[in-house]
This record gives sequence, structure tokens and C-alpha cells, in this order.
Amino acid sequence: MTIHRTLISAAELQALCRSGAPCVLLDCGFDLADPAAGERAYAAGHLPGAQYVHLDRELSGAKSGRNGRHPLPERQALAERAGGWGIAPGVQVVCYDAQGLHYAARAWWLLRWLGHAAVAVLDGGVAAWTAAGGTLVHEIAPAQARPPYPALPPAMPTLQVDELLAQLGWHVVLDARAGERFRGEVEPLDPVAGHIPGALNRFFKDNLQPDGRFKPAAALRAEFESLQAAPAQLVHQCGSGVTACHNLLAMEHAGLAGSALYPGSWSEWCADPARPVARG
Repeated sequence: MTIHRTLISAAELQALCRSGAPCVLLDCGFDLADPAAGERAYAAGHLPGAQYVHLDRELSGAKSGRNGRHPLPERQALAERAGGWGIAPGVQVVCYDAQGLHYAARAWWLLRWLGHAAVAVLDGGVAAWTAAGGTLVHEIAPAQARPPYPALPPAMPTLQVDELLAQLGWHVVLDARAGERFRGEVEPLDPVAGHIPGALNRFFKDNLQPDGRFKPAAALRAEFESLQAAPAQLVHQCGSGVTACHNLLAMEHAGLAGSALYPGSWSEWCADPARPVARG
């Protein structure tokens, strides 16, 4: 069976579902302005067999007020959740949403970080599924719960705030937020506007084509290589460590693996007034 590690098309997912092979579908839909919107949309219609996972409750850890808006969950807690969703080594997982795939990318990155290789994002999300003739259902299928995911070394690198601050001259920071937020012209979510000094900006939506699917791998590779930074030198961030995963997924799909995530991102960085801020 083919293992999908980055993206899976709607047609490929439909074939996988018909095959009867074990597959876990995670509906990751969310809205930062309305945290209950994803669950309402899931209740209104979701891919057959999909389980809903909530960004705040299940794809994030406890907030301290200084560690960002969506800190990483504890690895053991994530391992237990993954087992509860029916995930075990070798079981294909497909994550999706209807918001541009950044919430799905967060789930993808977390499961890769946990050590699970067989996880992909549904390219084009819900729109691609229905355009390919896929149906949406209201029924909630019970999860085939398994034991907690086995302890494995983290498969995706991270960089914590003190390390990043000490190594700003070597790392190239790539900010996935919209340009106006990066430049500090507006800031709808965090108390301070601006960006990490020296950071570059690549809005995560630049990874997508007009139909919501990712650009071809070759095009993505050319765009990221134009940054003139090796993957191991790049550190990805955004507002809270969510949309940065979209850029990480795009790089991985383009064959440019090895970049790190700064999980706390701008919401953690700006929580300490001693850290430098750039604008413009």
C-alpha cells in the first residue's frame, strides 16, 4: 500500500477508502474568531468516518500567558489522543479542513513530530472532496481506539524561544502571517504588532493555487529555494505556530525537509517586552 506522507488527492483518498485499508480521517476545521465553528460545520456534514479534532483542546497544550496562544501539547498527552483516534504505526491518517488547510497542516505536523510517518493532508480540503463526487455525512462513526502511540523520538525539529533569540544571526526566520501583520500595520490577535527582527515573510496562502490545492512540488521548490537558505537553516513561525505548519508542509512536499518550527511564534515572542520587535 502506498504511504502518503504530505498530500493526498481526493481521488486517491476515495480509492483508499474503497480499499478497506485502515485509515483515520481527522476533520480539523476551526475558526480563531469562533472556536465552536468547526464543530458546528462538522455536525452539518463531514467526510464519512471522520473524527473531529479541536485546535484548542486537542492540537494544543496548556497556556501560561507567556508561551503563546497555541503551545504544543505534551507528547504523552498527544500520544494518548492519537491512540484514542485509532492511530498506530503504519495506519494512514488523512487530515483536512475547509479553511485553507492550515489547521489540517497543524495536525499533520503534530503527528509527524510524534513520530508517525503515514499522515497526509487532503489536497484542496472539503471542496476538493465534494468536487470529486465525495459525499458528506452527519453520522459520527465511533473511533477504533488503540493504546497510546508508542514513544518515538521527535521526527520534526523545533526551536525554543531562548535558542532562537541566541541564534538569530544564523537562523533565517520565515513568518507565515499575512504581509500587513508581518509589517506591523495591523494586529488583530496579539497585543504587540510587528515581527521578529531579520525575519522574512511568506504568507502561507501563497502555497496554494486558486482552487485551494497546493501548487505543484516543482513550483513550491523554486519559490522556497529563492529564499537562498538551506532547509536546516530555516525556522518557521507565524502568530501561534499553526499557519507556519502550512509552509513546513509545502516545503516537505517540495522535497525540502529539515526545517524547524518555532512553536510559540509571535504570540510568545511579543509576550516578553525585553525581546526585540521590528516593523515595516
